[in-house]
This record gives sequence, C-alpha cells and structure tokens, in this order.
Amino acid sequence: MKTQVLVLGAGYTGMMAALGVARRTRDAQVTLVNPTDRFAERLRSHQVAAGQTLGDYRIPALVAGTGVRFVQGRATRIDTSRRRVLVADVELPYDILVYAIGSYTPPVEHAFTISDPGLPEFLRHATGTFTVCGAGLTGIEAATEIAEAYPHLHVRLVSQGEPGAMMGPAARAHMHKAFDRLGIEVRTGVSVAKVLPDAIDLGGGELLPTDGTLWTTGVAYAPLAASAGISTDEAGRIVVDQALRSVSHPSVYAVGDAGAIRQSYGVIHGTCQSGIPMAAHAAQSIVRQVRGKQPRPFRFGYWHQPVSLGRKDAVIQFTYPDDTPRRWYLKAKAAIRYKEAVSSSPLKFYRMSVPLPARMLGMTGGRRNKLPS
Repeated sequence: MKTQVLVLGAGYTGMMAALGVARRTRDAQVTLVNPTDRFAERLRSHQVAAGQTLGDYRIPALVAGTGVRFVQGRATRIDTSRRRVLVADVELPYDILVYAIGSYTPPVEHAFTISDPGLPEFLRHATGTFTVCGAGLTGIEAATEIAEAYPHLHVRLVSQGEPGAMMGPAARAHMHKAFDRLGIEVRTGVSVAKVLPDAIDLGGGELLPTDGTLWTTGVAYAPLAASAGISTDEAGRIVVDQALRSVSHPSVYAVGDAGAIRQSYGVIHGTCQSGIPMAAHAAQSIVRQVRGKQPRPFRFGYWHQPVSLGRKDAVIQFTYPDDTPRRWYLKAKAAIRYKEAVSSSPLKFYRMSVPLPARMLGMTGGRRNKLPS
C-alpha cells in the first residue's frame, strides 16, 4: 500500500515538496491541495500590482504527468488523531502531512495589500499621491515599480525604519539613487497610527494627505495548524525539529513561512530563497521515511538579497549565511539579469523531469552552520 502524502498549499514550497516526493518514489501517493488552480508568482507581486500581465500558470498543468493528484479547495480542519483533512466538505486522508500554507499581510482599512486584485485597476486611474507604508523588500519593490509605471503619480514611501537597512552601504546608496531618479519621496522614522480614506495619520495630529495607500507591513499566519492542536509559536508558525517535523506531531512537516525553523543564527524568516530548499529537503526526508530511514537535519544559509527597482534597475546584496551583508553587490543591468533569473527559477525547477537534489539547494553556506542546540 502506498504512503499517502498530503500537501496543503501550492505556493513555491508546496509545489516543490509535492513534486520532489512524486519524482523520487513510486511508493507514495501525493495529493496537492490549493484554494485556486492558478499558481501565483509571489516574487512578482509588485509587477502585478503595477499593472503588468504575467504568465497564466495552472497548477494541474504544472503537475501533469508527475503522479501528483491536484485537489482544488480550501482546507478548513485538520484531524491529527484520525489523520484526515477536511477540504470542501471532503475528508482527505494522510500518513504524512506537509503544511505549506504561507503567510499574508494583515489587511488594514482604507489600504490595499500587495496581492489585492483591485490595486492594479485603482492605479490605472489614480492621480495625485500614492503612499506605500513599509520599507521592507515588498514596500521598496512596490514603490519603485509603481513610480516607474505611473510617472504622473507622486509616490511616497513611509517607514519607521530605514529602507534597505539590511543592505550594505554601497547597495543602499544605489537604491536611494533609484528613489531620487523615480521621484519617490521617502519619509522615515515615523509610525502610522491609522490609515484614513484620504490621509495617513502619523499620530499627534500630523496627517499626510494621500489619494491611495498600499500597506506592506506585518505578517500573519493561518490559524489552521494551531486550531488542530499542532504546537505553534507566538506568531502562529509550526514549531519543528531539525528535520522540519512538528515537535508535537511528527507526521506533520512544515515548510516555508509556515514553520518556525531554527538555525544557529536564529529562526529563518520566510522567503522563497529559504522556502524552496526547505521543501526540497522535506521531500527528500519524506522519501527516506517511506523507505524506513531516518530524515536528516536541515541546514540553511542565506546568500543574497535580490531587489527590483522597477523594470530598468535592480540591486543584489550578497550576504553571509546569517543574512548580514557582505561587501559584494550587483547593480543596474547585471542586477536586472540576476534578479530575473531568480524570479523565473522556481517554474524551471517544477518543470524538471528529475528531482532537484536537496543538497544542491543547500550549497549556500548552510553546510557551514552548526546545528542549533
């Protein structure tokens, strides 16, 4: 009898995990569950927000011929005692569950989020000032993309911290040159108390007039795991062991944003850069488990921070394994090519006829990291 492997979520990590298991063994039946049948390129969310049309990638087509069974529907309950997941009024059984439900930005009244389907249409007709709240990577990429696509708009970037604080000084200087070139107003050292229909309330009576707002700060996680009694941290991420298995329910693997995955330098933050290696490692571990072997510990080190600055510019900050900046960086045309290669790589992985070795994806400094105690 085949081992039933159920994967919840068909984002970057869920796709990688499902295909990784299916291509490594015929002793497992892999079922992939997702609310929609469309694969979302979250690495290009800022492009979609600015009104660009991307490829239409359907999950059934991406998994065709691999042995992965796709079920469209939203998981609403996990019964860990019976090993069943309720999806659209149907119970799906599992022997091994891969929890790959990603994070999202909590919505704020009177503001768009980066994945809001109404944002591109709003921007097409917008005039005046458009404010982006939050200067993390999403905020930076969104502000520059929008300013380039709609030069008649006055784009303002508002943040408590310094944009690009995670970069080295040279890469950060290049980013600020892009802000100046695109006419982006940068306001730092402020906290947004409230978003109003026509203004940003900074507290203390100070209002910044705006004709539209994009909110990019904060991270939230689906309550599905916690409601099932699976051990989670204070943020709602599944607490896992060194092999990416839930510490309370070893039959559950957590990958990507869904897992509180600790390395020697701390808990990995959710990015595609870390998520795909996690998923590849989980797939390899599941196959080892199916074959009666013990899964191996996961080790990961960061190596870059790729940032789009519109379609005509980019900056790539290379990093140490703990995500602190090295001296090296790329800018302009070289960075544009690098960034595009990064953004397009997941779909290439999914289309490979053989599984991508987890060790290949781990050759990023992770092997030099000591296992967390």
